[in-house]
Amino acid sequence: MTPSFVKLLVSDAARSLAFYEALGFERVGAEPPFVHLQWAGAVDLYLVTPPPMLKLEGRRGLGVLVGFRTQGASGLDELLLRAQAQGAAVEGPVVQPWHTREVIVTDPDGYRLNFIEPA
Repeated sequence: MTPSFVKLLVSDAARSLAFYEALGFERVGAEPPFVHLQWAGAVDLYLVTPPPMLKLEGRRGLGVLVGFRTQGASGLDELLLRAQAQGAAVEGPVVQPWHTREVIVTDPDGYRLNFIEPA
């Protein structure tokens, strides 16, 4: 188990799971209300179905970018194609002044995922 992880509250676990798996995340386990995913064997991500009495209003993750490093020579380009195939909103790729090439993908609940590779 990695020492850090991210939990995202999702409105439709099946839809989110399909989206994340299409991007390249691997399902490690599922025990409601959690779905445990992993990125590149190194980052744990949990999709969490909130209890019915919890109303999630407004934009999710406002002001937060959840970052993931891509791997391989075509990692970011492949990820970009996968995101576009899912109909996701995509920003980039952009080469940043800190020597990274980055893409931001918005998931079905509005969370912004920042995929990064060295430039």
